[in-house]
Amino acid sequence: MKQQIDSFHTNLSGRNDVENNKKNLSRLVEQDYRLSCQTKVLGDCVIDVPSTSQVHKQIIRKEADTKIIEINASIRFHYVELDSPDIDIPKSDMKHLLDALKTQWNLSRIKYDFNLLPKLQKILKLGDRKVTVAVFGERELITIWPGFHDKAFGVSLDVGSTTIAACLSDLSTGELLSSASAMNPQIRFGEDLMSRVSFAMMNSNGAHEMTKAIRVAINNLLDELVGKVNLSKDNILELSLVANPVMHHIFLGIDPSELGGAPFSLAVDSAVSTSAKTFGIDINDGGKIYVLPCIAGHVGADTSGVVLSEKPFESEQITLLVDIGTNAEIVLGNNERLLACSSPTGPAFEGAQISCGQRATAGAIERVEIDPISLKSRFKVIGSDYWSNDEKFAESISSFGVNGICGSGIIEVIAEMYLQGVLASDGVIDGNLAQHHSSVVADGRTFSYVLCNLDEENGDKRRIVITQNDIRQIQLAKAALYAGIKLLMEKMNITSLDKIKLAGAFGSHISVKHAMILGLIPDCDLKNVSSIGNAAETGARIALLNQTDRKTIEDVVLKIEKIETATAEKFQEHFVDAMAFPNKVDSFPLLFDFVDRPAEKVMKKLSRTRGRRN
Repeated sequence: MKQQIDSFHTNLSGRNDVENNKKNLSRLVEQDYRLSCQTKVLGDCVIDVPSTSQVHKQIIRKEADTKIIEINASIRFHYVELDSPDIDIPKSDMKHLLDALKTQWNLSRIKYDFNLLPKLQKILKLGDRKVTVAVFGERELITIWPGFHDKAFGVSLDVGSTTIAACLSDLSTGELLSSASAMNPQIRFGEDLMSRVSFAMMNSNGAHEMTKAIRVAINNLLDELVGKVNLSKDNILELSLVANPVMHHIFLGIDPSELGGAPFSLAVDSAVSTSAKTFGIDINDGGKIYVLPCIAGHVGADTSGVVLSEKPFESEQITLLVDIGTNAEIVLGNNERLLACSSPTGPAFEGAQISCGQRATAGAIERVEIDPISLKSRFKVIGSDYWSNDEKFAESISSFGVNGICGSGIIEVIAEMYLQGVLASDGVIDGNLAQHHSSVVADGRTFSYVLCNLDEENGDKRRIVITQNDIRQIQLAKAALYAGIKLLMEKMNITSLDKIKLAGAFGSHISVKHAMILGLIPDCDLKNVSSIGNAAETGARIALLNQTDRKTIEDVVLKIEKIETATAEKFQEHFVDAMAFPNKVDSFPLLFDFVDRPAEKVMKKLSRTRGRRN
């Protein structure tokens, strides 16, 4: 295990009378669960708390986009009327069906799966030899209905390292019928991608366990999707899927170990189109799955989905696409040239490695403003529409409180600290301010900024602070991202951008102004910087509904130039420059036409008291 211990069921006490109660026992045994309040820990063990039992559940921010998509699905319906059987003309019913398709629809050389044969004659009888068939790619018969039928559905999936998002669409009209999302259950094997690769390397059955977990989660999401619109999963005929390279390989049942080190070799990078039952996906027996192509070892099918959604290859404008996560994927270019790379930003943008950081759950601070005079902050939390200085705020958070700060809040508070002079451009908190402002406090040999004093609420003595180390973690993350972007800009021989588009759950909920103030992204006219939502899933939905676009993205991916940041000579130089706010060498003139540039701070030498207030 990644925790470096041996975890056994025998290290827990046995089931007691409460757990053996008939009301509880069947549910617990079925899920292999225990009641924590009735269980004693007797030795080393790893405890997994299921999402259904978590008080502060993850808020999954991967809403479906409503982009208009031209419909040209790979699955078509054909209504046919079969000749009656004739004792003098020996011909099987399947041959009758194939002949009818050729005569009535000019479809020849159609293949079919054996699973159709046991139910064929029953369906023909129910429809009085009038049936509707679904044909995949004008070459394969995948299912049959009695009589006239014109409704079938498909699901687009974005399998991320933290969350899974799914959308159910009508294959005929493209209408988005329902959407659902869930935490990726693989988190129990590792918070980040490399931890999961390590789990596969260190455990002989590790890759299989993770594959099983993700497929079960997808089947559960399918149940949720159809349940919302009162359909059967048998009505789902096709899935399209995007994922980062590690998730891509694990879903396909491929050990991801080779992605754990140079040269980061993919087992397969081309698109995958096959039967959904190959992967244990519970849809129509003849259902298909299409997995978009990967671009490189750390630039996966999810990035292909973003490219397909935004189509930079059709525009003359230089566009930067950034999907920000624990590993940022970056695409730069236009209709003449496209480049791509990934950059290891780490989990800081998701609240990890931050002293008061947390995932996006109710009670997480997500918006921050700092008063330029008092240097005190006001903030908003997930789950409340009110700012913290509003009289209705306390009542609005009474059921969950203020618990920490999530990624979007971290970006805003550090950017505000820089704008209001609490931070120097090198990221150091100005400890001299502690002499006059209670929001800046000594913290060992450094200083911290007090964002929220919780001792004023419900007798809670905690406080939410931004430490010097927190700022350093964000500097490291944003410098890695910016350095990757600069490498691509140099390869393109450009110094400016026409458009910047931020994708993914994090990119869609951060303030683009504050992101630019920190130097996450290069200088650009702010009106041309936008969040594009879950563009990866949108790309998957486009591929689901339009087979021409499948060929388009497969061709485009082959032309994208891949840049490996790990071996690039100037990556370290760009990284060091990008540690400063917003950057040591890039002046950001367009940004500071919009916001006032903070005065350059000259730090005064502090006394041995480190600026503590008397």
